[in-house]
Amino acid sequence: MPTAAAAHARENDAVWDLARPVRPSRVPGVVLSGFSDRGPAPVDHRIDPHPVMTLALACGDGAPVIHDHTGRRQSGSLVTGLGFGSGGAARIQAAHVEWMQVRLSPVIAREVLGVEPADLEGTVVPLADLWGHRQAARLAGQLGAAATWEERFALVETLLARRSAAQPGIEAELAWAWDRILADHHHVRISGLAAELGWSRKRLWSRFHARIGLPPKRAVRLVRFDRAATLLAQGQEAARVAADCGYTDQSHLHRDVVAFSGVTPSRLAGLTLVPPDDLAWADHVPRLG
Repeated sequence: MPTAAAAHARENDAVWDLARPVRPSRVPGVVLSGFSDRGPAPVDHRIDPHPVMTLALACGDGAPVIHDHTGRRQSGSLVTGLGFGSGGAARIQAAHVEWMQVRLSPVIAREVLGVEPADLEGTVVPLADLWGHRQAARLAGQLGAAATWEERFALVETLLARRSAAQPGIEAELAWAWDRILADHHHVRISGLAAELGWSRKRLWSRFHARIGLPPKRAVRLVRFDRAATLLAQGQEAARVAADCGYTDQSHLHRDVVAFSGVTPSRLAGLTLVPPDDLAWADHVPRLG
């Protein structure tokens, strides 16, 4: 059975029960987690951007509500693109619901979702728009009927494995470039990546943007911000985070954090739905390698 941890939102009195699988997903590039709202107050929390595409799957009748930067409100099973939440205007609201979070590497997103990641950049769309209303509703019913989170994880893994096997993958060169950015974001240079691939910078930019969902340079910035946000939430000082994550100085960290999250590093450090002990797992970015 998955273990669970009570995740407290420091913006209010809401509480999540966080469920996680007992073993890593058997589908490469996927991280699964389950959330149950058990708090005395409804959840109303900011959404920060991550270098993943995310499926928020309703487990039964209830579902979280996501507000994008325009104020548009969407509920049910949803899909967010890379960079969704940039600027700090997006929010998630929920009250006594259960839902599954599926974090997808953009490398396999086209296989699983049936759409190019670039088409979803920075947006949130209903899953029914991608898979059809019948399949989205059937999945929500199956997840709601499952007796345990482990059954839900197995159900979703089987579905993702079947969908990914039915579609061709992206170029191996792009998968390598993405994992290289994840592993070495503070040292990687786009010109160096292109040279190692034997590609021109123009070709790398156009192919990477189309198939991964962001231009390479912004992808590096997003991965670096994600790592910095995790370290800040774990209580590390901003100066150390700036040095560890490859920022030129603390002012550089400050500018990037404000650009991506809409708040300062000190403010961001206190805004998480997940306890610091679970951040290393909950903020994990799936890789293929």
